[in-house]
Amino acid sequence: MTLNTHRWWRDAVIYQVYVRSFLDSTGDGIGDLAGVRAGMPYLKKLGVDGIWLSPFYPSPQHDHGYDVADYCDVDPLFGDLAEFDLLMTDARRLGIKVLLDIVPNHCSSEHPWFRDALAAEPGSEARARFHFADGRGPEGAEPPNNWHAMFGGPAWSRVTEADGNPGQWYLHMFTSEQPDLNWRNPEVGAHFDQVLRFWLDRGVDGFRIDVAAGLFKHPDLPDSPDPEADARTRDSVNPLAWNRPEVHDVWRHWRSVCEEYTERDGRDRLLVGEVSVPTAREHAQYVRPDELHQAFFFDLLSAPWNADAFRKVISEAMQDIAGTGSTVTWVLNNHDQVRTVTRYGELGTEGSGLGAARARAAALLMLALPGAAYIYQGEELGLPEVVDLPDDVLTDPIFRRTGSRARIRDGCRVPLPWSGHASPFGFTSGAESAKPWLPQPDYFAEYATDRALADTRSFWHLYRDGLQLRAALPQLGEGTLRWLEAPPGVLAFVRGDGLVCAVNFGTAPTPAPVSGTPLLSSGPCPAGVLPGSTAAWWISDCTNP
Repeated sequence: MTLNTHRWWRDAVIYQVYVRSFLDSTGDGIGDLAGVRAGMPYLKKLGVDGIWLSPFYPSPQHDHGYDVADYCDVDPLFGDLAEFDLLMTDARRLGIKVLLDIVPNHCSSEHPWFRDALAAEPGSEARARFHFADGRGPEGAEPPNNWHAMFGGPAWSRVTEADGNPGQWYLHMFTSEQPDLNWRNPEVGAHFDQVLRFWLDRGVDGFRIDVAAGLFKHPDLPDSPDPEADARTRDSVNPLAWNRPEVHDVWRHWRSVCEEYTERDGRDRLLVGEVSVPTAREHAQYVRPDELHQAFFFDLLSAPWNADAFRKVISEAMQDIAGTGSTVTWVLNNHDQVRTVTRYGELGTEGSGLGAARARAAALLMLALPGAAYIYQGEELGLPEVVDLPDDVLTDPIFRRTGSRARIRDGCRVPLPWSGHASPFGFTSGAESAKPWLPQPDYFAEYATDRALADTRSFWHLYRDGLQLRAALPQLGEGTLRWLEAPPGVLAFVRGDGLVCAVNFGTAPTPAPVSGTPLLSSGPCPAGVLPGSTAAWWISDCTNP
């Protein structure tokens, strides 16, 4: 089989579908696979190359599907395998790639393996699939080490043994309902081989890998010198539990499985990892030629709104990650982060003005960068974070475990508004009184999809126009960039043959660093002026910096 010469993933734009909040086809207030199918013509019109589906596997939903009880089926909440197959058929017809979210670091406490482990004795083969250990102190009443979970509290829970007495402890780096799998046990790797092949055989184009820097723990499970680091930062920074060197062998093997399928039919399969590591150089180790194809580069997402900060993280990514032969995978929003409209503006409940202008400019910047880009649902509508959800509707396990609203994720997961002037805004096919699983604020009417499509000045048209130009212009997509000299607070670079992208991070009008033919702007751009919090693309000979 002759392989495709163009590897689609290198400059693809992928749309993240958070299934339970995208579109509800049954009227139960929760999005589902049939809703994704119904929304795919909308995504085709937007111009994305593919979709990444959040977990829809059978799950008790303690962490909204990231606690998987069966990796090879569909939770009835979202449909069934027949519905998934219809989704794949529609996606293929529309030319949309489909990536699945796979969760290899941990499973659900209701997974058959963990149920077997609870019923088994200490030292059994069933417990060897997880991290079970005796406690410390008198009668083993203290956890085996001092690690903390990322979602708050200790990373260990104690079980009650078959005789009714307190027994061993098991490790969970997130919640107690998400026991960590022991990847030093070959049964675990063999199981995930079967999982990959199950979905590849159903036609998927690849996988987004949750917690891709996880999987392996230090074999001795020693105390951490900074036990609260993971919980404090809400990031995987404990070197005893994350970013262990053994994990790279797993990704080499998974890459070989994907290449096997690609050699069979000529269709590239993609592995993109959620890799949280301290530096771009460590990030680059995950995308070496025989490992993951790509990994999300979160430094752009976390960079403050500052020209120097953006230039620094972009330069480091281009040097360290693109230097491996991979392409950088840029992202500004996802299901775990405060939306850019709110994050950049530090705004209240509805968002306006400054935050929206900056978010539009950042979007145009991201789409001009070399490599791939991921868009989170609602980003193309300019949705702000919903910051005033009442405590009694919050579902994030971080809130349940800590009692704090700090860094909870419900606000970016509120179901999308599609049409109308009142909740459920077309999200659910049920009666007008049907309640989405998280309440939508009244101001979502301003962001509804039907209104966005009708307004040529909307976020949606900025994204659609940017994606069309990105697909049509050879200067964009994969390649390199060259920085241009620019006034303080302005970031400017050229792509290929004279396509310039410039962003004014300041608040005062600034002379444009180059002149030429304007193509697209995130806001009003008078001739020769790039106003503050605005980005623009144009064609120039770059001789007039």
